[in-house]
Amino acid sequence: MSDAALRVMRGLSLPIALLIAWQAAGLAAHSVRMPLPTHVVAAAADLVRSGELPLAILQSLSRVFAGFAVASVIAIPLGLLMGSSRGVERNVDPLVESFRPIAAIAILPLAILWLGTGTAAAVMIVAYAAFFPIVINTVSGAKGVNSTLLRAASTMGLPRLRIIRTVVVPAALPAIGVGLRIGMGVAWTAIVAAELAVGAKAGGGGSGGIGQMMFVFYAYSIELNRIIVCMVAVGLVALALDALLRLALRLLMPWAR
Repeated sequence: MSDAALRVMRGLSLPIALLIAWQAAGLAAHSVRMPLPTHVVAAAADLVRSGELPLAILQSLSRVFAGFAVASVIAIPLGLLMGSSRGVERNVDPLVESFRPIAAIAILPLAILWLGTGTAAAVMIVAYAAFFPIVINTVSGAKGVNSTLLRAASTMGLPRLRIIRTVVVPAALPAIGVGLRIGMGVAWTAIVAAELAVGAKAGGGGSGGIGQMMFVFYAYSIELNRIIVCMVAVGLVALALDALLRLALRLLMPWAR
């Protein structure tokens, strides 16, 4: 057996053991409130076959990508300016640090009052949640640039903006990448909470996303097996998003290895 196959088997051994223990405990409990792995798999097959689960995941992903893009477009330039200019950091950092402890779900009332209970409110919550890890890591990366490089660029007479573009940005990209990874994870977490609370319906009766699907299964039908399916789907999608982002960062920044 190859080394790769052995590594896969070792990685799967613990999850398989936990599933077996879960199944045994459920059968021994004889409780309708104890979902079984076999029932969860059957519920997952039904949700996938009907298209409900893929549609809900795609709806949530569209909101996550929109909010993540908004956060990145604002946070990265702001973080570069804060990390490159003490004056900007001195004025902006207190504002950032004042809002950072406020949980994304806490701005839900404002999001609903300003944007209604649709996709826009969910995107606002996601963007708010993803903004802070991205801007903080960007500031850290910009401040960590080798001072010798900055002095050399200044000696050559390069203007400030060009120094940021040609020296600070490439040197700070690894730290920015870390911020993007954390921001994406936080964004995916926030969308579930946002959809649970906002109950966002995409125009014309479309899916409200994975968060709203979980709420419906809990509040109206109490389908525990389907709730577990949604929980597993949330975890798997988060794993896939992080893997794709890491792959993209490795391709964009081969020197960071």
